[in-house]
Amino acid sequence: MPFTGASVAASFALLVFKGTSNRGNSGLYWRTAQLQGLLLIGAGRLEVCYPAKGRRAFTSHVWLCALQLSRLTDFQPASIEDLCKIHERNYVLGLEKIVRRGRNEVVDNAPTYITPTSFDDALRAAGAAMALVDAVVEGSSAESIAPAGFGICRPPGHHAVAKGPMGFCLFGTVAVAARHAQQFHGLKKVLIFDFDVHHGNGTNDVFFDDPSVLFISTHQAGLYPGTGALSEVGTGDGAGASINLPLPGDSGDAVMMEVFDEIVGPAAARFQPDIILVSAGYDAHWRDPLASLQMRSSTYYRLAAKIKALADSLSGGRCVFLLEGGYDLKGLGESVAETFRAVLNLPSIDKFNADLLRDEPKDKARALITEAKRVHSL
Repeated sequence: MPFTGASVAASFALLVFKGTSNRGNSGLYWRTAQLQGLLLIGAGRLEVCYPAKGRRAFTSHVWLCALQLSRLTDFQPASIEDLCKIHERNYVLGLEKIVRRGRNEVVDNAPTYITPTSFDDALRAAGAAMALVDAVVEGSSAESIAPAGFGICRPPGHHAVAKGPMGFCLFGTVAVAARHAQQFHGLKKVLIFDFDVHHGNGTNDVFFDDPSVLFISTHQAGLYPGTGALSEVGTGDGAGASINLPLPGDSGDAVMMEVFDEIVGPAAARFQPDIILVSAGYDAHWRDPLASLQMRSSTYYRLAAKIKALADSLSGGRCVFLLEGGYDLKGLGESVAETFRAVLNLPSIDKFNADLLRDEPKDKARALITEAKRVHSL
């Protein structure tokens, strides 16, 4: 994230992956024709997308085919106290006061815009993340793998710092969800994996000295907000609990899979998390205008499949994805849909010809991996 000229607009779609059959499951299910608009509008896109007629139940923007999903419809906004577990009270109350003036304003130099509904929208976004954690934890048992969850929430959250907004983020949504998992559900260890193309500085700051939260970020080196160097490993008791992996420009599927297999997976296995939270930003897609990485829609399929496999083996399946960045409509729609298909154990349908992309910087990536393994003793 950020995206020049964007406003902080709200949308909430909380989806729990229950499987591909609706037999034996309760809840409200959304078939493809409904999910098209849900994904596009829910991802902050204002374009209206009409479903094709007849048997063709998908559009060129959202490639889905008869997925069965349970939609959470009854959840509460986060409270001021929930936010104050992450943010300074003066900031939370001060932002509320500014928003209640009823004007459109800029509240940081990213710029981050606010509207008269922004404060309530941000409370609902954080509440949505907490509700997904509730659903995933309550759906788990010793006998079965928990459902996974995906929150299409706006505003996003991973840049917001304790003292203020940043990068179109008002409150640290994934950080609020992590503390909720620990303090309300008693989960001791939380893994946060952030694959947005921009470093999740706000999330990283919150847990920089906290050994109970392992923060792993893959992001493009040199981009906004200028943080996330490999040397930023945490401090005090949290030393080693921040793993920042700044990828060289032009990195794509091959580099991401190598980084995941050699760094992310082994670090997660060593940490043994009770739940995995994912800051799912899709702006590392090759179509995205704000960066120069080369992830494909199928990269996000493979990435989501690996994340879900980690959750199944390490944390009883407990896994929640929360939308962060993504600024190309086609790339975003395809990538979110591919994430859904991976978690539901359906095949990828991305047909993109990877030969059209630039060569990946494999030597630079190998050097990064080697140094990261040395720094973090992996």
